[in-house]
Amino acid sequence: MVIWIVGLSGSGKTTLAKIICDKLKQKMLHIDGDLVRQMYEKKLGHTTKDRLTNAGRISRLVEILSRQNINIVVSVLSIFPKWLSWNKKKIKNYFEIYLKTDLKVLKKRKPNIYSGRKKNVVGLDIKFNEPKKPDMVIKGCKNIKELKSKADIIIKKLNLN
Repeated sequence: MVIWIVGLSGSGKTTLAKIICDKLKQKMLHIDGDLVRQMYEKKLGHTTKDRLTNAGRISRLVEILSRQNINIVVSVLSIFPKWLSWNKKKIKNYFEIYLKTDLKVLKKRKPNIYSGRKKNVVGLDIKFNEPKKPDMVIKGCKNIKELKSKADIIIKKLNLN
């Protein structure tokens, strides 16, 4: 099983992924896009080109692991429709979740990212392509309690208990 969580920075992707992993007690491996970016010797920036490289790395890594029956929760921006489509074709038992959060909320939550002072910010100067036909859309979670509730719904829906 692969649970792929998509959303802008500050939407709660990593938090939701960690909650799911904690609730399932060692049944899931968590892969975070930022950690994969740091893992490789050739450091990547946040340009569209570097983001595309990282997206391919993450999708291919997850596909390889999933073929070995490793359950994975992925938390990543996923701004390239090409890679989300690739995931749906190549990864068995793939479940895509879109954490849809209003940019106004994100600006309050992550002012250091969305202040306009940084370059290559998805949602500001890099276009965010909302996922087409995700398996689940979660709108505007305001706190950890709401994310925990959504994690319970996801676990029940996917019969992961």
